[in-house]
Amino acid sequence: MAAKTRPKSDAPDASDRVSRIREGVTAAILEHRLLPGTKLGEDEIGEIYGASRTLVRTALQQLAHEGIVNIEKNRGAFVARPTPADAREVFEARRLIEPMIVDRAIDAVSPAWLDRLSHHLSEEREAERRGDARASVRLSGEFHRLVAEMSGHGIYLGFLKELIARSSLIILLYRRHDTPACGTDHHAEIVTAIRKRDREAARAQMLSHLREIEAELFLKDPAADELRLADVLGA
Repeated sequence: MAAKTRPKSDAPDASDRVSRIREGVTAAILEHRLLPGTKLGEDEIGEIYGASRTLVRTALQQLAHEGIVNIEKNRGAFVARPTPADAREVFEARRLIEPMIVDRAIDAVSPAWLDRLSHHLSEEREAERRGDARASVRLSGEFHRLVAEMSGHGIYLGFLKELIARSSLIILLYRRHDTPACGTDHHAEIVTAIRKRDREAARAQMLSHLREIEAELFLKDPAADELRLADVLGA
């Protein structure tokens, strides 16, 4: 007797497909290809990744838990729109953990890690030279993630990945248009301090770098005070 054909199932690689969806959405946010407020249709995402709606929903729920996606009842999932208050909290959190991350990274200094950091800086400079804004934004976030990987602290790395994704949305929403998002010179200074195993300088450079990024944001909530056209157009 011929064996019955079993219905197609994505159960064996469910975890892998959920991870691919999460990584794909996160990468698109980091590169500013997905804008805040964009609707994330389950059916469309399922077609793109060859996954069931159940797996797509699982991935979106995980991203919502990380604050990268908002899920609204009867409306679906949307790329999050962080508020100015959210932005301040994100950068406060980064100022708390990234100096500790770079301190631990110094403990892991090796020729191999220094080569990886130097190669990454070269990629950042090349993206900046050719005017590739999307690559520059992605590589900027990856620099901070790379230092966290170097630290060997899994919990910090997990936290920072979430904060970097949120930071990307914040920068997209609130960055002043005439300022760079994250300068390669700052990253080079951090790497120099790591190479010299200068903990104080590395921590100071990281804090200064994060403060400067936040200072370049226009964190004013439009709802905080009433906007009068006469004030804007009559100036």
